[in-house]
Amino acid sequence: MAKRVRVRAPELIGKGGWINTGGKQLSLAELRGRIVIADFWTFCCVNCLHVLDELRELEERHRDTVVIVGVHSPKFVHEAEHQAVVDAVERYGVEHPVLDDPELATWKQYAVRAWPTLVVIDPEGYVVAQHAGEGHAHAIARLVEELEAEHEAKGTLRRGDGPYVAPEPEPTALRFPGKALLLPSGNFLVSDTTRHQLVELAEDAETVVRRIGSGTRGFADGTGETAAFNEPQGLALLDDGSVVVADTVNHALRRLDLVTGAVSTLAGTGRQWWQGSPTAGPAREIDLSSPWDVAVFGGKVWIAMAGVHQLWTYDPETGTVAVAAGTTNEGLVDGPAAEAWLAQPSGLAATADRLWLADSETSALRWVDPDGHVHTAVGTGLFDFGHRDGAAGQALLQHPLGVTALPDGSVAVSDTYNHALRRYDPATGQVTTLATDLREPSDAVLAGDEIVVVESARHRLTRLRLPEEAVRVESVAHRTQRAATEVAPGRLRLDVVFQAPAGQKLDTRYGPSTRLLVSSTPPELLLKGEGADTDLSRELDLNPAITEGVLHVSATAASCDDEANDYPACHVHQQDWGVPVRITEGGASRLPLVLAGMDQDP
Repeated sequence: MAKRVRVRAPELIGKGGWINTGGKQLSLAELRGRIVIADFWTFCCVNCLHVLDELRELEERHRDTVVIVGVHSPKFVHEAEHQAVVDAVERYGVEHPVLDDPELATWKQYAVRAWPTLVVIDPEGYVVAQHAGEGHAHAIARLVEELEAEHEAKGTLRRGDGPYVAPEPEPTALRFPGKALLLPSGNFLVSDTTRHQLVELAEDAETVVRRIGSGTRGFADGTGETAAFNEPQGLALLDDGSVVVADTVNHALRRLDLVTGAVSTLAGTGRQWWQGSPTAGPAREIDLSSPWDVAVFGGKVWIAMAGVHQLWTYDPETGTVAVAAGTTNEGLVDGPAAEAWLAQPSGLAATADRLWLADSETSALRWVDPDGHVHTAVGTGLFDFGHRDGAAGQALLQHPLGVTALPDGSVAVSDTYNHALRRYDPATGQVTTLATDLREPSDAVLAGDEIVVVESARHRLTRLRLPEEAVRVESVAHRTQRAATEVAPGRLRLDVVFQAPAGQKLDTRYGPSTRLLVSSTPPELLLKGEGADTDLSRELDLNPAITEGVLHVSATAASCDDEANDYPACHVHQQDWGVPVRITEGGASRLPLVLAGMDQDP
């Protein structure tokens, strides 16, 4: 077994305290003898949610030797609220202890630079591996088995029950509902996300008419009682009177027959799309990635493919899917669909000539025209957010998840992390606030002269009359609290650290197995070094006239199991970083970003 670099793991500290431990405070010393996997995540981040799902099997298989600890490290102001973290832990079915670290204290101690990041700590309290991004569960499972054998032989492995304590279930009709749809009958269909069901409510938006789905996390077609969903979200009516459902964690589109309650699958395989997978073809043969919402526009079902920062379409006539907009790079770039950058699109609403979208990670309201061009109405980028009304160019939202077309041509935005319903009027270019004191609104639907809001964190639908005058609110603006990295002007060496996990080697059968893409905001920040290449190290030349900016780095590496494995498989490791930088004399001349492994040149 190759000798590993070992670094003593810093203590896990966070002002918010611990969740899922029955009120007990944990320390690394108490976890000595166990393999600890620290999962640095934040609940706005769809890639973090992917990792939660990737870890479920490993968590179950090694329950007596492995303790997964979520370290919640917020991006948005709302994510620093303790109750919001408690809600998110329940919402996403997290079954391990979570440290609430609102001030990013542990994030800084471990020099983490990306959501999500996984850090593996051995039974003696040393860091032995770090992985950024998704797709590392296979490598970590292999490492866990090696650590189990090594420390069993040394006598330093301690087996037993972990510190996880399940919370008491709450008796509410809905639990963290996601999206809603007004049915032709006047009833409401709601995606009851955390309970893995669809719920039909009567016209009063309270009385349960029926539940569709077993209520157990799974992927199965069948009757309304036997079918299974996995955190369903978006809903849209099809021309034949059925409903298409964005079955988010199953990476699939499902069809609900409203008459019989039967559920079938329209698109997706149940597997998550990865770089290099097909992006068009027969819908049941193509992988999808966390479809979050759906809307019918131009005769096709448009899909907010949050997991890859794109819009896709499903054609009911041909039964095919295809990419419609976005490059998979995360950011805010307008233009032709094939060149635009999106950031976790999570809400869609169609009018005759526009497809509106809530682009959650850029806190933006955007739209697609019939020619396929992407435009931004409100929002500036990945790091600026807040609650500010006024002219659209300076107005701010905070991680909106829903958008609703209004009869006068304006749109209502479910401004989720501001707990508000906002309105954008294209005729005047103004943003106003329609309602406040909502709790994580994630969608809204029109019902006559009222608007019915999905108050996700209050587990209910709430009726509001559309006010004639907007609510006045104090203007606030925020930047992501993650500290900028101080770098020196001029030459900066960018090193993406990647070491093929144990039992794997770089896949060079079809040419280079790595790719590095670099750009910046503003573009003038980079005098040299932008663009794509196969080398994971690159010399950048930073403009000394620019004092602050963001480096956008996207890295991909492909590795395959070695010949010793009876059933060799290949694995894609991919991560996007948005690194805020401040240009200052005396700043760092090297920027290491760990994709997988340990930085040997700290």
